[in-house]
Amino acid sequence: MIDNDMIVVETKSECDAAIIWMHGLGADGSDFPPTIPYLKLPEELAVRFMFPNAKEQAVTINGGFVMRSWYDILSMGNGREINEAQLDVSIERISALITKQVESGIAPGRILLIGFSQGGAVAYETGLSYIAKLGGVAAMSTYLPRPIEDINTAAESTMPILSIHGKQDDVVPLSLGENAVKQLQMKGYHPDWQTFSMAHEVSIESLTVLGRWITERLSK
Repeated sequence: MIDNDMIVVETKSECDAAIIWMHGLGADGSDFPPTIPYLKLPEELAVRFMFPNAKEQAVTINGGFVMRSWYDILSMGNGREINEAQLDVSIERISALITKQVESGIAPGRILLIGFSQGGAVAYETGLSYIAKLGGVAAMSTYLPRPIEDINTAAESTMPILSIHGKQDDVVPLSLGENAVKQLQMKGYHPDWQTFSMAHEVSIESLTVLGRWITERLSK
């Protein structure tokens, strides 16, 4: 099922779990549906996968070129200077999607957020700040867009977090992923930090680990 804002893939006619998966900068919601088979999820899981499209807007680091982005990135480096107002709009949008799933009857604990690169930054902040404890957040090849002390961390520190990163990532350096994990640990969270021999991408091996993590979260 496709609408103007997202692609939805359901593994059963009636679903009792939801996964909201955010793409990276310049991509769109069609980026990750083809990876679902590589997750090797149990056939009995009734999951609604939601792949929202970021809005089209100018991105400063790409010469002001208009592309799909969750927020503008003003400069690169060891950190990221970003448009925080646009980030907040994206967080509000994903939070609204979560709330809609809860209203449809899916428990917050059976809702997972997954994000790659810029989408992972949105997944981090949304999961940490959402009003109810979610089933977990999987952040791939990404970073915390703001210092964790600036995030309203409403989520319990027991919320499962999977952090995946490529050792050869030259877009989001490994050090940024490590820094996010350290900040989470300082706040009392216990992220599962997994690194792989890959660049700024998704590998079969990393999808296998992600699939196991999803299965553990949703088979309970």
